[in-house]
Formats: sequence, C-alpha cells, structure tokens
Amino acid sequence: MAANIRQSPPSQENRGLAADPEQAARMGMRAPLVSLAPLVSLAPMAGVTDIPFRRQVKAFGGSYCVSEMVASEQLARERLDMVRRAAGAGAISPLVIQLAGREPRWMAEGARLAEAAGADAIDINMGCPAKSVTTGLCGSALMRDPAAALRLIEAVVAATALPVTLKMRLGWDATNLNAPDIARSAQAAGVRMITVHGRTRNQFFTGLADWAAIRPVVDAVTIPVIANGDIADADGARRALSLSGAAGVMIGRAAQGRPWLPAALERALLHGGDAAPPPRARSLASLLALYDDTLHFYDQGLGVRVARKHVAWTIDAVFGAGARQTRKAICMLEDPHRVREALHALFADEPQRSAA
Repeated sequence: MAANIRQSPPSQENRGLAADPEQAARMGMRAPLVSLAPLVSLAPMAGVTDIPFRRQVKAFGGSYCVSEMVASEQLARERLDMVRRAAGAGAISPLVIQLAGREPRWMAEGARLAEAAGADAIDINMGCPAKSVTTGLCGSALMRDPAAALRLIEAVVAATALPVTLKMRLGWDATNLNAPDIARSAQAAGVRMITVHGRTRNQFFTGLADWAAIRPVVDAVTIPVIANGDIADADGARRALSLSGAAGVMIGRAAQGRPWLPAALERALLHGGDAAPPPRARSLASLLALYDDTLHFYDQGLGVRVARKHVAWTIDAVFGAGARQTRKAICMLEDPHRVREALHALFADEPQRSAA
C-alpha cells in the first residue's frame, strides 16, 4: 500500500481517497490513500478526535479524519504503542497522524514510527494556538520563526516516504500574516497539502474566520490548500470555498456532537442541498456506539468521564437548549447502564427537533 501512496501525485481534480474502498475492505486490505485533496475532512482536535469519535465519523461516511495531535517526542519515547493507541493505527483507514514538536530530530523519529505503524500520511501541527503548546515553541508558535519551521518540515519530509501535509494559521498576529511565505517554503520542501485556519494565533477562536484571507496562500502554491475555521453547514462551506479558492474544507468544532456532519457536507457539496442530520434513531445509535467504544477504549472510570462531553454535545445538537436540564442530569450519572437508559428515555420521549 505504501507504494500506491508514494506513487500517487496530489491532484485538485481527483478528490477520491480510496480506490474502491469497499472492495479493499472485503479483501481485508487497508484502503489506499490516492489523493491529498479531500473535499471535506475532519480537523484534529485534542480531546475530541480520538479513535472512538473518528470511528463514528467514518461510520457515517466521513472519508478523511486527522488524529488528535501527537507530541513527536512522546511518540518517539513510547514507540509504537503510542501510535496504535493515540493515533489509530489498525483502527482508522486511511490513517492521518498529526505530529507536533519543535525539534527536527524528534519530529523525524515520530514520522518514521508513524510510517512503521501503518500511517497513510503525516500532518505537521503549526496551527494550535493553545498556550500550553505555544509556550513550548510548538504549534502556531513556529510561525514566528519560519527558518525553524522549515528545518522541522524538511526533517519530517526526509524521514518518511509518506505524504506530508501541514496545518497552520494565517500568522501569529495581524501584523505578521506570513502564511503564504511559509506555504511556498513548505511546498519547496516537499509538503503535499496545506490546511489554513482563517484566524491568526492571537485571535485564538474569537471573532470570525476570514476565509478570503486564505486566498493568498492558495495563490502562492500549486499544491492543494484546504480552508478551515467556522465551517458548520453547506452554505458556509460553499462560501469558504468561493472566497478562499481552496480545494476543500476542514470541519472542526461544528462536528462536536455531529459525527455525521463531514459526510453530510461532502454530499451537499457534490450533489446540492443542505447537510441534513440523520434521523433521531440513527443519532441515538451512534451516540450509544460511541459511548460503549469510549468505555472500552479507556478504562471504564476514565471512559465515563471522557464520554460525557460527547453525550452533552449530541444532546445539544439534537434537542437544543430545551434539554439542558436533562443533559446535565445524564452527565452526572456514573453508572453506564443508567446513562444508556436515560439516553433511550430522552430520545424516545422528546419530540424530534434539531438545534439551530
């Protein structure tokens, strides 16, 4: 499979990810990654896009899901167990692992381990705005030092035969919008796709993402560029594509509680219409599967706590503010059996509504 990946050049016209993935699954094969221009992809989100959540996105038909950020030095020290558990080797296909770090040697070692564990692509994190990340000179802090960022990119590209992608922001702040310059250097170093969040680091998640500000990055390179930030519905996705000129969109926070959204958005962009939510019964089945998967993936005590946010987000997405008290009561429960009973009761008793 690695040979298929390496021999397939990126293309903005060929948006498919797998060559007949159903046939590959029947043959017990991993679906090969044949394009790095996904029309709709799921963003890496720490504490959200773990394996259980990505499995639900895939179950709804989402095709391109990026792992939670994995610290390259931690990955290198903990070796393949870290890849398999945190990133999804053997559980998610195609497997895109996002690495974060500040030292080229650790990023290179992390890329080698990710490839050995079965990754299909490596994504470099230069977009995380969290202070816990940027104070370590990682994430979007790298945009303040383009020379250091380039050394890191070059090390990752040299360490693996896999496609290497890059996720970043417009710049560190409004006075230093250097994403186009970094994009040009990244392409020259061998990066195959770039995702740009339409905010600066200093904006964090305030204000509105500026999709038009992504266009200078699109104009600066010939590789695919993906637009990210505040894309929550089909109309927004269409505007983001039009204003940015990007080859695709990446969905982040809007997918919380809505694992169906990436696939629904892709259908809407390809065939028209809106990204309609699934029937209420399907949402309940997905939430229960995610709940059980989370308890199995983590030890039960931790799993119960981790699953609460998914329970809360899904209730908000399906029922809106009117179910806040019920949501609070369910999230306070410790017994998984009682959680399941309460969810069945909520979805059975409440009239079918969708949050605005």
